[in-house]
Amino acid sequence: MPLILANARLILPDAVISGALEIEDGRIAQILPDSFPDGALDMQGDYLAPGMVELHTDNLERHMRPRPGVDWPHAQAILAHDRELAGCGITTVFDAMRVGSVVSHGPDSDYEKYARPLAQELLALRAQGVLKLTHRLHLRAEVCSETLIAELDEFGPADDVGIISLMDHTPGQRQFRDVSKLAQYVQGKYKLDDAEFAEHVARMQALRARYGDAHEAAAVEVAHRLGAVLASHDDTTAGQVATSAGHGVRLAEFPTTAEAARACHDAGIMVMMGAPNLIRGGSHSGNVSAAELARAGHLDILSSDYVPSGLLTGALILARIWQDLPRAIATVTANPARAAGLTDRGSLRPDARADLMRFGMLGDVAVLKATWVAGNRV
Repeated sequence: MPLILANARLILPDAVISGALEIEDGRIAQILPDSFPDGALDMQGDYLAPGMVELHTDNLERHMRPRPGVDWPHAQAILAHDRELAGCGITTVFDAMRVGSVVSHGPDSDYEKYARPLAQELLALRAQGVLKLTHRLHLRAEVCSETLIAELDEFGPADDVGIISLMDHTPGQRQFRDVSKLAQYVQGKYKLDDAEFAEHVARMQALRARYGDAHEAAAVEVAHRLGAVLASHDDTTAGQVATSAGHGVRLAEFPTTAEAARACHDAGIMVMMGAPNLIRGGSHSGNVSAAELARAGHLDILSSDYVPSGLLTGALILARIWQDLPRAIATVTANPARAAGLTDRGSLRPDARADLMRFGMLGDVAVLKATWVAGNRV
């Protein structure tokens, strides 16, 4: 039987209307303005929006390693991650996994290999039907590493890789062009003195000089071969954006400057920023603020990054900046779906997949009340 959700404020692509939404066979059958059909479930005036699409999240890694040195059982970590995201209104997630390891000592040895076995476990759980959300793979290709090409070669068409991002965390450029910010993070986490930190910086810069260009070319080739969306990461200059565009990049994750974000828009590359940046009022690495890019019209997509509950909160902050709720909700629904090549979800429209979230407001705080995936409440 069809499921009808009524007395809702429906966030459509270009308007918010009162009415009902009918779901049949996992899809939106019709939208009924100003209607309360018999047998409908009462949404009590809450908002009904598309389920959110998350393209970049470190949340699974957080569940895998809840404390430094603690490796949690991966199946339990995947299930906990899946349930947490469902409770935040996220219905599709591209699970970020780093590929490219450092076989070394000190803080560099924290970059051990893990992506292939973790992906195998996640895909097995997906095949068994125990995951509530749609899960796909996002391989974060770390060019400043020793083993990237070998690790990428472990993935093939059957793995359903959706995104490959070009990561370069070499000290002194991109996210960590201000080495003092990197020092605060690394020295605080690993308790290194200044000499040990200087050795770490030198080792990583040497890795980039030795392997970086070959690794970048290999990651681009694998992305095209697997049909994955290619993303850049932490573009800082217009020149870096031009290189990204030449590679066929469609998505820019967290550009660090207004110059780079503007160049991305000029090149037709969608710009994604982190919701924590927006909520905190700035970047923890000292880079450009998401709010600045939003006001300039150079922000297309939000990612929860490391705080899943921040995704909806960030969208509502954008709604206040732009005075446009549908436009803001699109940054966590329609726009990321489009960037990832998903044409069947991301907006409330007939025949779209019935991935939905229901939320109310407690002052300025969103209260998530229900999530549906393909018409099933999860």
